[in-house]
Amino acid sequence: MFSITDIAKERIQDILEKDHPDASWFLRVGVESGGCSGLSYKLDFDHLIKPGDQVFEDNGVKVVMEKKSVLYLIGTTLDFTEGLNGKGFHFHNPNASRTCACGESFSL
Repeated sequence: MFSITDIAKERIQDILEKDHPDASWFLRVGVESGGCSGLSYKLDFDHLIKPGDQVFEDNGVKVVMEKKSVLYLIGTTLDFTEGLNGKGFHFHNPNASRTCACGESFSL
């Protein structure tokens, strides 16, 4: 459904260990209106599960999404790169028909 590469897992675990050592914290992923292509990815750390959230785990990482975001992110892979084009998390979304140059927004 939503997958996390090994390098993204390592970076997520590093952040959680450093900034949120309490085991109740998890990765929250979502989609919101905005960005130059119409929809933007949201990525954050949270410790509160809200009513209607979908909870699952991939590659040892607990991931939580709002129901509406699940529809946009089915089949998406979260990766982390440290290349010449910048360091950070990147979404590889097979549902996106168009993405902006920075990769932070998309449309279906």
